[in-house]
Amino acid sequence: MTLLRHHDRFEGDLVIEVAFTDVSLSLGDTADPDVRAAALAQVAAESGATPVLMHQVHGADAVLVDDGGSGPMPTCDALYTSQPGIALLARAADCVPVLLADPATGWIAAAHCGRPGLAAGVVPRVIAALRERGAEPGVAWIGPHVCGACYEVPAELQDEVSTLVPQARSTTSWGTPALDLGAGVRAQLEGAGITDLREVDACTREDPTWPSHRRDGAAATRFAGAIWSHP
Repeated sequence: MTLLRHHDRFEGDLVIEVAFTDVSLSLGDTADPDVRAAALAQVAAESGATPVLMHQVHGADAVLVDDGGSGPMPTCDALYTSQPGIALLARAADCVPVLLADPATGWIAAAHCGRPGLAAGVVPRVIAALRERGAEPGVAWIGPHVCGACYEVPAELQDEVSTLVPQARSTTSWGTPALDLGAGVRAQLEGAGITDLREVDACTREDPTWPSHRRDGAAATRFAGAIWSHP
């Protein structure tokens, strides 16, 4: 695959695959519709699956995709499905894309977890949604995101989030209050009993091959973490 990076594959009753889109594909809400459509077509061609986006709002709602990916874009921050041939996409440009799988049943999920989503518990929420369907997600992928040494926040905001997720408290490399979103997500995944954690070790702010809102502001595009299954 040329436009999907850090490809991983997990074989169970269904083959589950995971990848992250190349920076050359612009998938943000503000991208020109034709540009975004072309990027999605490339994802579909390389994955062999129908890509499904969500209108991300930094919340904790999780939506079931059971229409083959043909329905309107849902407003939420997590998607889950048991249908093969659907690629669930979580977009980011400093936030954490989190992908989940139950290889035994074929259920998969994708979540967008920024600072508000970490505090609201979007990752525990989608895990609970999977379990309500009889799935037991045992594998999680944590995608590229801004690291705890780069994500500066006001001290009051640091206190607000770290009161809920203590593991997220951090300090920037220049000595100011910060949050480590990845550490917070890891803590929530481990707290939910998921121990097979696979992380892409990249800070989006420091690595120019990934989009970063902190680095590039409004000019930043969006990449996506993608997960799909097939026989």
